[in-house]
Amino acid sequence: MSMTVLLEVQLRADLPTETVEAAIRETLAQTADFPGNESLEVIVDDADATRVVVVERWASSADHDAYVAWRATPEGAAALGDVVAGPPVTRTFDRSIPLA
Repeated sequence: MSMTVLLEVQLRADLPTETVEAAIRETLAQTADFPGNESLEVIVDDADATRVVVVERWASSADHDAYVAWRATPEGAAALGDVVAGPPVTRTFDRSIPLA
C-alpha cells in the first residue's frame, strides 16, 4: 500500500537562495532514485519562503523505513542538513478515507 510523507523544513535565511536550492535538488535527486520512491514535490509557504514542505510518495512503509535508515548512515547523509535552520517535522500517512 502506498504512503505519503510530509517533511516540513525551515531553511536558513542567511544563505543565498541558489545555495539552498542546490542542496534541495541534490538531496531530492538521491531520494528520487531510492527504491520505492514514487514521487517528490517541494512546496513553498506563501507567507515565508524559508518554510517548505517536501511531499513524498512511497510504494510502501517498508520502502520509506529503508530510506530513513539509509539517510542515517554516512553514505546517506544529505546536503540538506547544511541549509536547514532546525530539525524537520515529519508526518507519515499510510491510510486514506475513500470519498466515493
